[in-house]
Amino acid sequence: MNLTKANIAKRDYERAVSLTQQLVRIPSVYRPGDPDGNEEKVAHYVADYLRNIGIEVHVEEVVPGRPNIIGVVDSGKPGKTLLFEGHTDVVTEGDRSSWKYDPFGAEIIDGKMFGRGTNDTKGNLACMITAVQSILEDKESFTGKIILCIPVDEESMMIGIKHFIKQGWADEVDGAIICEPEENQICIAQRGALRVKITVHGKMAHGAISWSGINPNWRMAKIITALEQMEKEEQDKHGEHPYLKWPSITPTILQAPDKGDAQINVIPERCMTTLDIRTIPNQDHQDLLKKIDQIFASLKETDADFKAEYEVIEDRPATETDKDNPVVTAVYHAVTDVLDEKPRYNGVPGATDGTFLHIHGVPIVTIGAGDREIPHQKNEYVDIEELGQTTEIYRNAALHFLNDKENRSIY
Repeated sequence: MNLTKANIAKRDYERAVSLTQQLVRIPSVYRPGDPDGNEEKVAHYVADYLRNIGIEVHVEEVVPGRPNIIGVVDSGKPGKTLLFEGHTDVVTEGDRSSWKYDPFGAEIIDGKMFGRGTNDTKGNLACMITAVQSILEDKESFTGKIILCIPVDEESMMIGIKHFIKQGWADEVDGAIICEPEENQICIAQRGALRVKITVHGKMAHGAISWSGINPNWRMAKIITALEQMEKEEQDKHGEHPYLKWPSITPTILQAPDKGDAQINVIPERCMTTLDIRTIPNQDHQDLLKKIDQIFASLKETDADFKAEYEVIEDRPATETDKDNPVVTAVYHAVTDVLDEKPRYNGVPGATDGTFLHIHGVPIVTIGAGDREIPHQKNEYVDIEELGQTTEIYRNAALHFLNDKENRSIY
């Protein structure tokens, strides 16, 4: 039977919604120490689903109980390789009693599906799988390969995508579509992330005999004040990015003492803070660290008791992909075709697994269903109509990219 474009869209929409429900109903919050607190069950569900629709599947355990799933579709014709990426882990649901709907129920109410991962990013994972299933079922002609990268641990240290790259899977990839909730805007930039832990040393003493100790909290306060000024200087220097807004330096955790119990009449031995530094393209992370060194040196000049050090916990650069890159233009034409409107460009406020693909030299673009402000909130949801649109966009983008249709001008 020859299906019309409308019939294909309806079929794929229904599949994407159904698959999203199945994925959300398999909890995949990583909970250390809990044998069921990982991505294993949902990963194996995805692997079985891919096998059932005729896709070559590779299961690679990153750490025990946390497997990456890789699906490979080879056209048998020479050409480019397109990668779709969507992770299996979700963040904690927190207090279940505060949710209006079961966080793992995937209930559909008034055109919205509620549940942890509906938005970030099991809905988009379902869309990318359904898009490839649609291409295969309809025997669409294309060249090259499609790789479905379905890693663990995107919400933490991203060990899944790092393992995927280390195993060589990204070596021949020509472009990647990162499937995250972006309201189907074409996100061509991402803020970088520099996570830093600062520890200030003092001397423990009685609060009533303060002269007998060294209070690290006074020193930490001066560091934080200096970092606030440093943030303003960085914003003045680099300005507002058109898609990523302003660079930022945000103290998050502030803890004294850094270990053990706090007591109101005890000067702590150490004070600790963590910094979530978010950068835009053209900012140099090493330059930022040198400026922290300079803050420490300046404080040491006027305070012989000043002693502090920092540790870089994670270093993820900002990314930017040219609008005329083939993977971007393929998505641009797909969005135009599906939504019948001029696409909107934007940027991702945080890092994604695509950050590490970018570092590896793979051009990336991030797009997907879901309100950008909803991830990690209680009562997380996705508009189910948007799941259908996203599936069509992924399907069309793959065919544009692999068949070289993306070379049409977008201007």
